[in-house]
Amino acid sequence: MGLIKAAVSAIGSTLHDQWKEAIRCEDMTNDILMVKKTTPNGVISNGATIIVAPGQCAIIYDNGKVIDATAEEGIYTLDTSSTPSFFAGQFGDVFKEMWQRFTYDGATAKQQAVFFFNIKEIIDNKFGTPAPVPFQDWSHPIPNQMTGVLTPLRVEVKCFGKYTFKISNPAVFMNEIAGTADVYRKENVVEQMRAEVISSFQNVLNELGNSEHKVPVLELPSQTDEIKQMMDEKVFDEPIRRRGISLVGFTIESVTLDEESEKKIDDYELSSNANMQQGRLVGAYADAVKDAAKNSNGAANGFMGIGMMNMASGGVVGGVTQGPWQNAQQQQTAETGEKAKFCSECGAKISENDKFCPECGKKLK
Repeated sequence: MGLIKAAVSAIGSTLHDQWKEAIRCEDMTNDILMVKKTTPNGVISNGATIIVAPGQCAIIYDNGKVIDATAEEGIYTLDTSSTPSFFAGQFGDVFKEMWQRFTYDGATAKQQAVFFFNIKEIIDNKFGTPAPVPFQDWSHPIPNQMTGVLTPLRVEVKCFGKYTFKISNPAVFMNEIAGTADVYRKENVVEQMRAEVISSFQNVLNELGNSEHKVPVLELPSQTDEIKQMMDEKVFDEPIRRRGISLVGFTIESVTLDEESEKKIDDYELSSNANMQQGRLVGAYADAVKDAAKNSNGAANGFMGIGMMNMASGGVVGGVTQGPWQNAQQQQTAETGEKAKFCSECGAKISENDKFCPECGKKLK
């Protein structure tokens, strides 16, 4: 018993009226995965016409056995004297195995039917993490003060998106979940799939956040191709594949941080900005001391400005707590080998033999 495909030219022939009564399935929308079609008496006679539309797979079922199948669109007649034709390209090996081995336990006796499968890509399936999931964010690394090793900032994220899937093995799909139901809809399996998609996605998050990939948390929506590739390579969607279904597309539409994670990042940014400002202040202080020490005529004024800088920074710049005159003396001693003297009242430079300050007149000891 097998299917024989009719020639396209035969549509205008005398067979046209016969095709009006053919077994077909015209209502396979995005929400319907499988439909059973049969005759009023449940018997498909020799010479019956079966029409397979684009994006469909038809399996001829007879008393618990698959006797033929095709995923190639066209018009077929059932010939009980022929061998199975297996006209499907993408499911050829699957159909042959079905014909040789497939049976459905508990099948109704003397049941003949055509099961039509929707093998198009099933779109618009939403997913979202019900609770925040952990992610290692390498865009905000934390240095270990003892070892200098960087570790990622741990944040909690919520992700929302969509995925698409298709029936990749009609035999497994029928045997595992659809059975011989009259109609099997997407709603019968989509909730279970959503839970498994989220589980697979969490495994992907762990990979994207490891030390090899270091994907910044807010760049996750741009990793669509990487996520799908990782799912395929690591077989994270293996529970879905066991039902004869495969994921085709996977898109993250939004990523949000929980309140605690947002605060962590805000604190991180504030701390980074403070460290940068302190670094700039220490650099400016060092440059000012060096310039003042080199300029003997304006040293007093330069050091007075340095003293104001030091007081503005709370008396500590880069860990330096000495006064400006002490710093200046050390600087000039280091550069010239001579120890400079300054008036303790106004800071003017004085010589070894001066008894009074040449600027303010203070008596020198």
